[in-house]
Amino acid sequence: MESSKNTANSAMPLWLAFLPILVLIISLTWNVLFVYGDNSLAGSSQMIIILVAGLTAVIGLARGVKWELIQERIVATISNAMPSILILLLVGALASIWLLSGTVPTLVYYGLNLLNPTIFLVASCIACAVTSVMSGSSWSTAATIGVAMVAVGRALEIPDGLIGGAIISGSYFGDKLSPLSDTTNLAAAVTETPVFDHIRYLMFTTVPSMAITLVLFAVIGLNLETSGSSVDVTEELAAIDAAFNISIWLLIPPVLVLTLIIKKVPAIPSLFVGIIAGVVCALIFQQPLINQLIESISVTPVNESFAQLYQPSPSYVLVMDTLYTGVAVETSMPMMTELFSANGMEGMLGTVWLILAAMSFGGVMEACGNLTRIMESVKGLAKGFFSLVACTSGTCIVTNLSTSDQYISVAIPGRMYSDLYREKGYAQENLSRTLEDTGTVTSVLIPWNTCGAYHASVLGIGTLTYLPYCFFNLLSPFMTLIYAWFMIKIKLADSDDNSAQASELTR
Repeated sequence: MESSKNTANSAMPLWLAFLPILVLIISLTWNVLFVYGDNSLAGSSQMIIILVAGLTAVIGLARGVKWELIQERIVATISNAMPSILILLLVGALASIWLLSGTVPTLVYYGLNLLNPTIFLVASCIACAVTSVMSGSSWSTAATIGVAMVAVGRALEIPDGLIGGAIISGSYFGDKLSPLSDTTNLAAAVTETPVFDHIRYLMFTTVPSMAITLVLFAVIGLNLETSGSSVDVTEELAAIDAAFNISIWLLIPPVLVLTLIIKKVPAIPSLFVGIIAGVVCALIFQQPLINQLIESISVTPVNESFAQLYQPSPSYVLVMDTLYTGVAVETSMPMMTELFSANGMEGMLGTVWLILAAMSFGGVMEACGNLTRIMESVKGLAKGFFSLVACTSGTCIVTNLSTSDQYISVAIPGRMYSDLYREKGYAQENLSRTLEDTGTVTSVLIPWNTCGAYHASVLGIGTLTYLPYCFFNLLSPFMTLIYAWFMIKIKLADSDDNSAQASELTR
């Protein structure tokens, strides 16, 4: 990359390098807290990022940076994110077709059958984790399965804090590891890491954190006295049974995709195979549902002269609509109806826009020398790998606290620290893992963050009430620091080895 320092008129003061980030933080905080709230990601936050990128470009131009360099860096950073954008679009299609095929409902159905009062907390955490991994969304998981768990838990007189902690711990497990998750793809995009490489590397810290979480919930659950002897999910199971044909064969698509991931098949072909498998399962197992949904579709031939020779297939139209605009399946329960809806590729456009905006901002910051100047100041603190990870973690948490948005806490630090990790010889998987371990999971613990406000509102449990029991979210930042301190699974740049000997690196 051509250094912007060679094109500026003078060395950039540190305060000026930080000015765009300060303006961005203040603007995003004001936008979330006082104007748009939870709806800020519908477009307003993206526009703020773009406007601040424009401000940064004006400052750079005034200092002598050529526009050609700025434009070149914007295009280059967006180009690096294109594979992740394609993956996001495929993820939207995958989530919708797995819903129509009955794969997601089957997983929810089996998850509900796991409930037992003596292991309620563990079962709730696992059910939410499975749902979140398959849906890729902690928000939809909390709003559906989570709401059901709250009702059941309260009936058993389990404290609200424990119920909320189990739900959120499970939901964010999936939010970190699911290839369908927007934050997972965002972390991979801003660090230019293949998404499945990111997930595999993230598992080193995520799985132990979840294992400890389940042990803690199991110990607490065994020492809780509940008033109920059984959990009645008959109504929920009946609603699923009435809407879908539930079959063990519908687990083939996720098992197939998981197998491809383990075999290190690239993300795009793996997801494409998952989509095709979902289409096949939908046509084989869900014909009654397809026939029901077809009744609401109006199929008119585009060319009337061929209408007598060929009539468009309603099933074809339904499958295509499902892939790019989504599908919604009505059930006898509003909660289940909300769960069984997806927005297809179209639903991913907001996240795609966010990636484009964040990558553009990062490109301008790079071209104008802001990131270089900031990293020069950080180098004094990040003398070794542990201090580098600690600085990254602190930046993610501070961004979460100040901007009130988990996406920004992943996107901005990701662009800030990317070159520094490369310069020090560490693979980008180390950075992408740290972003998720500290940025994604801590957002829900902050009352004024969009995630904290959303989950408190949906679950009816205050943020500070469930915070002490979100063991997974609390453990994840410490786990990534522990791995950094003991040099566990630290990957070097341009190395096929997933770990480096502690003697080769310094803390």
